[in-house]
Amino acid sequence: MSLSQNLPAAFVTPAIPVRSGVSVTKSQAPTSSTLTSYSSASSTHTSKHEAVAIGCGLGIYAGMQLNRRPQVQPRKAFENELGVQAPVGFWDPAGYTVDGDQELFTRRRETEIKHGRVAMLAALGYIVPEYTRFPGSLSPSQGLDFTSVPNGLAALSQVPGSGWLQIFLFLGLMETAWIPIDPSRAPGDRERCGVLGVPNGAAAMKDDALRQKKLSAELANGRLAMMAIIGMFFQDGLTGSAWGDWANYTASPFRAFENELGVQAPVGFWDPLGYTADGNLENFARRRQTELKHGRIAMLATMGYITPEITGKFSGFLSPSKGLRFEDIPNGLAAVSKVPASGWAQVIAYCAYCEVSQDQSPGTPASKGEFGFTVLTASDPAEKAKKLSAELANGRLAMMAIIGMFFQDGLTGSAWGDWAAYT
Repeated sequence: MSLSQNLPAAFVTPAIPVRSGVSVTKSQAPTSSTLTSYSSASSTHTSKHEAVAIGCGLGIYAGMQLNRRPQVQPRKAFENELGVQAPVGFWDPAGYTVDGDQELFTRRRETEIKHGRVAMLAALGYIVPEYTRFPGSLSPSQGLDFTSVPNGLAALSQVPGSGWLQIFLFLGLMETAWIPIDPSRAPGDRERCGVLGVPNGAAAMKDDALRQKKLSAELANGRLAMMAIIGMFFQDGLTGSAWGDWANYTASPFRAFENELGVQAPVGFWDPLGYTADGNLENFARRRQTELKHGRIAMLATMGYITPEITGKFSGFLSPSKGLRFEDIPNGLAAVSKVPASGWAQVIAYCAYCEVSQDQSPGTPASKGEFGFTVLTASDPAEKAKKLSAELANGRLAMMAIIGMFFQDGLTGSAWGDWAAYT
């Protein structure tokens, strides 16, 4: 009996609120008979405009019906599940759990646990051979010793075909016969398995709190291992060895920019989307200018969320003609609808003036973010570079922060809304 056996089912599909007068079914989209009737009707008209109008009508009708479907909040359904841990809590950015389907959740949790266990073994498989290896022969018929097999990805080409066949047969036996998935058990819990799914391992713990702690640790370590093994694969593939030095990756497009401002620990030069893969300096300078600008705006926007909550708001009128005072403007996204159109025109005009008042063509000081506002400067070049690097780092943080504030505001209804308000 494994560690997770007899755990109480934590998943409960939430009750779905039904609007008055709305009948909830599996799908609120138009039925095939409805679509057929529309299609038949449209076939009697030859006008392209009428066909387009009918198609638009169908799209609008389908959108209205889908919008009428009751919304299930994934966090409300899963926020007490195993694996929901600080600091992110229940994290499902791709929305896999938005339907609140227990069967799908259980299948994905089973897959997550399995992949995590495999990844933990794989990560150890990269580390352990650096310290010790099995003695003897891997393939006596081919004279291949364990010590002759290189570590990492290079081992794939050294293991004989019969060896890979044995691995696949063993895994197939484990999956289909020895420890198959049992739908009546919790995810990751298999008959003939003990603690953490080890075949023929020790019996499950009797202390529920300790068992929960161990299972949560297994999930967390499995998630970390999945990220770790992918990182090891990349390092191995790019440098040519399991623990290869970055200097071995001579074909790296990052080398053109690895000494640029903003390359900071712990990630170094980070460009996961490969924007700099072409090594084009002009494109890099343009993107750096854009990054600086967006970062500065995001820092101001973030302060615009925080400051009114702490120091209050300006005194007087925002719009004397409309009798609108600064203190009447709510904080956050709600302010967008309160500011008069003439106010937005002034904001846009000011931003346009800032953009066109200085030459920002390539090679100019403005193209590097220097607009004559010399607060972040110093006579010592090292100190100046430190301040400019700090500006980049703070701007990157602020861009993430303001997006988070927008989401919190939009979902809860206020700039610093409580999650409980997102019903």
